[in-house]
Amino acid sequence: MGARRRTASWVLLGMVTAALATVAASCGADDDLGGSLRAIQRLARQEGMLELAISPGHASESLVAPFARQTGCSVTATTATTSQGLVDLVRSEDFDGVSATGTAAALLIASGDVAPIDTELVPGYGELVEGIESLPQQGSEDGPFGVPEGRAPILLLFREDVLPEPLTSWGAIWERPGRYVGRLTIYDDPMLIALAALYLKTARPELRIEDPYQLDERQFRASVSLVRRLNPHVGEYWTRHEADQARSFVAETSLVGMTWPGQVDLVERTGVQVAAVKPDEGTTGWFDTWMISSNAAHPNCMYLWLDYVASARVQADLSEDLGHAPFNLTACELTANPDHCAELHADDELWWDDVLYATAPAEDCGDPDSEETCVGWDEWQAAWTQIRQS
Repeated sequence: MGARRRTASWVLLGMVTAALATVAASCGADDDLGGSLRAIQRLARQEGMLELAISPGHASESLVAPFARQTGCSVTATTATTSQGLVDLVRSEDFDGVSATGTAAALLIASGDVAPIDTELVPGYGELVEGIESLPQQGSEDGPFGVPEGRAPILLLFREDVLPEPLTSWGAIWERPGRYVGRLTIYDDPMLIALAALYLKTARPELRIEDPYQLDERQFRASVSLVRRLNPHVGEYWTRHEADQARSFVAETSLVGMTWPGQVDLVERTGVQVAAVKPDEGTTGWFDTWMISSNAAHPNCMYLWLDYVASARVQADLSEDLGHAPFNLTACELTANPDHCAELHADDELWWDDVLYATAPAEDCGDPDSEETCVGWDEWQAAWTQIRQS
């Protein structure tokens, strides 16, 4: 279970910019949700609070303060640092909403802990990038599950001034880890198994891997074996929320590894000559989504919050703070760095075609009608724990 901490309560202030016309059929508290902007704002003041489960950095005081002076919703945010920790948190306490990674989102949807949203009640949803319905959890028959906030890939990072030639393939890590013994920096998450499976999809076509998140027993064993072989050569494991790769690359204790855009900028600011590339095989990644609880006690405050996090201003701030590409492209006009969105390929959908967003491995292979059987999430976690303890 991931570590968690409870932050201070703040008073959120804000207004929604378009009329909210109908009652949300998907919210677990239908009868308590207003059917108009005026009603929702009035009921939100009566609710007076909002309970959120979050990943780090997703509900800071500086973020919520500009949300405006009209909601009257006092927010308490509780933080979890891993996908499973976030799921455990939501299931152990009552929350109105959650900022979920792809893995956590899939698990929460499967268990019925979150509900699809009525996008007519979230005017800002229409401002998000075209084709958003193709994202996992966004194209369900019941409607999208939440408001996507930002997305990021796992990239291959290396010291250009030390290595004799540029790296373009994940094979540099998976096939020759001994070249960098003790100087590899690797993603500390069960989803590393999926990244290994993605590489094996090309390197070992006889395994017939189609989806690196949905693996049969043979495919899973091969992927775990590849990760286990890597483990003795790793000098540094990092998590998305607890990374300091700049330090290790400056000291040359890391030469090669996996990273994400939020770290690339920090490493480059040190003056160290590094390159971060999306390898030839493609990569895995994630996107964060704000979701509403199936039994939200404060649905009006939560719907105001959903619209708020869809706004360009909020997505611009979160994008620069967290190093992910926003889904509201108007945010690109508001970032302090005018090249921020271009550097993150925010408006280049073709670039994202071979970035496979994380979801939860399922025994039904992600398809309830499938006759195939895959290795479920619990076994992925168990295998990862064993690898990390070895």
